[in-house]
Amino acid sequence: MNLKARLAAGEFLLGTFLKTPSPILVEVLSDCGLDLLCLDAEHAPFDRLQIDACVHVARAGGLPVLVRTPSAAPEHILNALDCGADGVLLPHIRSRAEAETAAKACAYGPGGRGYAGSSRAARYGRAAIPEHLATSAERTVVVAQIEDVEALDELDAIAATPGIDALFVGRIDLTIALGQTSSDAPEVIEAVNRVVAAGRAAGRPVGMFVPRDADVAGWREKGATLFLQGSDHGFLRTGAAALRRAVESHGLAERG
Repeated sequence: MNLKARLAAGEFLLGTFLKTPSPILVEVLSDCGLDLLCLDAEHAPFDRLQIDACVHVARAGGLPVLVRTPSAAPEHILNALDCGADGVLLPHIRSRAEAETAAKACAYGPGGRGYAGSSRAARYGRAAIPEHLATSAERTVVVAQIEDVEALDELDAIAATPGIDALFVGRIDLTIALGQTSSDAPEVIEAVNRVVAAGRAAGRPVGMFVPRDADVAGWREKGATLFLQGSDHGFLRTGAAALRRAVESHGLAERG
């Protein structure tokens, strides 16, 4: 099954964010047993060529890839999907109207995504129009990120929007939007629970990042199925810190 089908089936899916625009890191991560990778073009310095290169390597490695676009603007969506990404994670979806506009920009049809048969997604001209239209509809994943106070008042409407495949909790942004400094604040936990409930009521999968990997099991029990945990930056920091501790524990190195 492709990523869209696995998501719709409610499978447990575990991935991570890529913050460094490096095809080499994508190649490394494609052999680590993850279900998917998300290129963070919203908060990391990905340009169009870097997105293209990273998607290329992910596809070669058989690793499904989403792109968290800089915004839900049609041009950002178009670039990610033309490059061959399996889907997009769209930041700051606040209303049904925004969800409808974004979903339309991800699909072919009147007022929707512009067509190009020369893209990687269209197999560089080898896919006939009917084939590419069908393949795109079958595999393109559209995830609405919920991270604003305004979105909490329209959760049911956003979740029920045709063309939206899943909701994703942007927990840190949501924490700040709620005037909190801890992502474990009761107001934040209540909001996350509301997103999960809205998704389940509409038959939409819900994904999230949680601050601690140990928290995944609890949110899985509540109904979340997609988890994007950590990032390449986090893995590097954790590994480097662990190396320092391991060496110092044997008295072989001390800080100057």
